[in-house]
Amino acid sequence: MHSFTEENYLKVIYHLSQHNESPVQTNAIAEGMQTRAASVTDMLKKLSDKKLLDYVKYQGVTLTEEGKTVAVKVVRKHRLWEVFLVEKLNFSWDEVHDIAEELEHINSSILVERLDDFLGYPKRDPHGDPIPDKDGVFEPSANIHLNEMSTGRKGIIIGVSEYSSSFLKHLERLGLTIGIAVHITEITEYDGSVELLVGDKKINVSRDVAQHILIKV
Repeated sequence: MHSFTEENYLKVIYHLSQHNESPVQTNAIAEGMQTRAASVTDMLKKLSDKKLLDYVKYQGVTLTEEGKTVAVKVVRKHRLWEVFLVEKLNFSWDEVHDIAEELEHINSSILVERLDDFLGYPKRDPHGDPIPDKDGVFEPSANIHLNEMSTGRKGIIIGVSEYSSSFLKHLERLGLTIGIAVHITEITEYDGSVELLVGDKKINVSRDVAQHILIKV
C-alpha cells in the first residue's frame, strides 16, 4: 500500500521522465506537485528508502522498476475512470481530470479489471492518452505535436498534452477535438501561429495552443 501523496509523486515523476531520458530534477517535481523543493526532497528520500526510485542529491531521480509499475497502475486507473465518466456519466472531457485524480487512488485491482471489462477494454482516454493494459503495456502510436508539423501536411487530432478546463473548452469552441482531420495551410514565422483547414473552414491557433495538440499523421 502506498499513500495518495506517494502515488502522486511517482505519477508526476513518471510523466516527467516520458519527455526526458536524463534524471528528473527536484525543481520540475516541485512544479508538477505544486509544492516547495524542500518538501519534495523529504518525499524523495522516503520513496528512495522504499526502493521506488533512485535518488542522487543534486543529480535528480529515476524510477525503479517497482516505482514505474506503481506509477503506471495509477495512470491506468486515472485514464479508465476518465473514460467511464465521459462515456457512462456524460461528463465532458474538460470536467473529468480532477475527479479522476481522486478516483485513481482506489486500491482494488478487481474493481479496475471489472471497470476495464465493462468499458470494453478502451485503448485511449477522452484526451487521447493511451491506456496501459493490466500488464502495464501501452499501445504504440506515432504522434507529433501540431507545432512540429510543416505547411501542407495533414493529420488527425489524436490527443492533447494539456488538461486544464480552459484549454479544453477553447479547443471545443474552435472545433478541434479528438478525431478531427486537419490540414496545415500556413505557419507564421514571426510568432509560430498555425493556420488550419478543417473541412472548408480556416482556423488559426497560437503556438501555445499548437504545442499541446497531438496529431496522428
